[in-house]
Parts: sequence; structure tokens; C-alpha cells
Amino acid sequence: MEKVVLAYSGGLDTSFCAVYLSKVKQLEVHAVMVNLGGFSEEEIKKTEERAYHLGVKSFHVIDDAENYYQKCIKYLIFGNVLKNNTYPLSVSSERVFQATAIANYAKKIGAKAIAHGSTGAGNDQVRFDSIFQILLPEIEIITPIRDLKLSRNEEIEFLKENGFEINFEKSQYSINKGLWGTSVGGKETLTSNLSLPETAFPTQISKTEPEEMSITFEKGEIKAVNGQEFSKPIEAIQFIQEIAQAFAIGRDTHVGDTIIGIKGRVSFEAAAPLIILKAHHLLEKHTLTKSQLFIKDQLSLSYGNYLHDGLVLDPVMQDIETLFESSQKTVNGIVKILLKTYHFSLIGVESENDLMSSKFGSYGEMNKTWTESDVKGFSKIYSNALSIYHQVNNKN
Repeated sequence: MEKVVLAYSGGLDTSFCAVYLSKVKQLEVHAVMVNLGGFSEEEIKKTEERAYHLGVKSFHVIDDAENYYQKCIKYLIFGNVLKNNTYPLSVSSERVFQATAIANYAKKIGAKAIAHGSTGAGNDQVRFDSIFQILLPEIEIITPIRDLKLSRNEEIEFLKENGFEINFEKSQYSINKGLWGTSVGGKETLTSNLSLPETAFPTQISKTEPEEMSITFEKGEIKAVNGQEFSKPIEAIQFIQEIAQAFAIGRDTHVGDTIIGIKGRVSFEAAAPLIILKAHHLLEKHTLTKSQLFIKDQLSLSYGNYLHDGLVLDPVMQDIETLFESSQKTVNGIVKILLKTYHFSLIGVESENDLMSSKFGSYGEMNKTWTESDVKGFSKIYSNALSIYHQVNNKN
């Protein structure tokens, strides 16, 4: 039997693939789960048990969380990246790194094919296929869900017919959990006017009393939360998530253009990512120059679009990352946040690099670095070009 490496998550789609590839296609299935920091040991153990129950030859976990942070999340924070000003690219950013790890594993064990459970209507199929074709141009890519055009109910019936009674508690919803947020798709997200019910979200409200949080940044990276230091930023992200998700913070619905050219809609919960990105951005507003903020805003848009479209291996990504990293030298300080039910607010910052220093002047009150005549002369020169334009064109 030929070996096929299956990108396996334990959900309905990849469970179907595991059975279909072994029973119908008669392949030796090697299930691979790539943990990028979003799964607990208990969740991984249950996923492994399910994989073997479905008849895979082997189950392998690749822990690639640190690499994912160093090569992706760090730059999403540096760039304050929100797709369409809404979505922190939770699942989008994970897929290309999962695909890379799976491709390397397939090469290691000498697999003749790689399989994934993407449908034919989403972005993931392009992300997986592209990475596999770049890194392993000769390998066969098998995509049962896409090729057979299956509905979720048809997948469940197939599993039942083959003797697998698996309880997919929220089979009507597609949930993808990760370190940088959890996406939730269902019948409501296929419309333009309906929102998900409260029960569709994996995390339910358990805190209602407002609570303050502080995040300490050093050169743009998280070093402490509420005064507690962390050696690895990933641990800090998980700690923030644990505290903030109890408030149901970070729920929203993203509407965007898919890689294949249609509009798509997905809901998500991403408490830690949204808090971190907004806190980091506030600190940057205090510590970076006007030009730095302007240039970063432009590059952030491009970086998010390229990453969303699976183009992480394009050299331009590293070019942008170099600028992002250089810009973080003075992004140091503490940001204070107030957590509330469903939302949060930024209180303020404390930073030795704060450019809003009272020794240079107080906005709207007084200044200490120029005179009234300096401003008069500056204003005259500043407006000169537009003054000439309007004097010339008003005559016409």
C-alpha cells in the first residue's frame, strides 16, 4: 500500500478523509496533526485516539508553535495586522505553517501523496495546495471533500455506513481552534444578514465584573502580563487568552474576498489577539514617529493580504518583516486595559520612550520648543503651495 500523509485535525472533514483514504482508496494513511499552540495535551490525546479508531496506520504530532510565533505571529503584532480592519488572520496564518510542516514530514517518510480535507469553496484548499506544490512539486495531492463535493451530512452518513458512530456535538458548525484565535462557520455565515447564536461559540461567558489587565512590551514583544513575566511570548498570549476569553471578548464576523474570487463570511473569537494588537498599536502611537506609523500602516495592509492568500514564501514577506522588526526598537512600555463583557477599552500607557512628553509642551495648552512667530512663519510656508493653487484656479 502506498503511503499518504493526511493533514489531520480530528474534525468531521479529516475524519471522513481518514476512513475514505484507507477503505476506498486502499492507501496507508499516516495522520499528522500540527500543533501551533492552540491545543491542550488532553485535546491532542483525544484526537490521537480518534485517529487510530478510524483506522490510520500512524498518528504523529508536530509541535511547531515556537516556529509559528517567530515567523508569523510576531510580525502580525509588529504590523498590527487586521484583515479588513476586523480579522486577526487566526486560521489564515496557521494553514501555511501547518502545510509546510506536513510537507516536510511527507518527504521524511517517503510518502507518495498528501491529503487534506479542504472544501472546494474556501481559501484553505489554495493555501495547502500552493505550499505542497512549492515544496514538493512532484507529489500527488488528494482532496476527497473537494473532489466528491460532499456536504457535512453526507460525510456523517458515510462514517455511519462504515461503522463509525462519532459524536460531532456541533456538526452543524465548523470550528477551527488555534493560538491566534478560533474561527466558527455555520449556516448563518453563509448568509449576509444572520449572526451566530451564542451557543455556537466554543467559549461561553463566565465573568461579568470589569477587570484591569496590563501588558508589558519590550521591543514590541510581550514580556509580562499583570506583572507576571514570561520567557516565551506564546505563554503570555495563552495567559491573556485564558483571562480574557471568559468575558467573551473578541467575537466578530469577518467579510472578505477569498483567494478564488468570491465573497466569504466567517465568525471568530479571538480575545488575546485583538487585545494584544490594539494594546501594541496604542504603544506605537506613543513611541513611533509620524512617518514610521504611516509607512507601517501601508505595509501592514500588504503583509496581511499576502499572508491571507498563502504567499508566505514570497521573498517580499521577509522584506516587510525586516522593516517591522527595525521599527520596534523603541516600542517599550506598559499598556493598561479594562476588560468588560464582550469588549475592552485601552486605558493608557507608561513608557520611557513616550514621545508625548510634557517637557516639550502640552497639546492645546502651551509649548516649550517654539515661539508664536515661529508658528506664524511655519503656517505661511506650510500653506503656500495650496494657496497658489487656489489663487490660480479660482480665477478659472
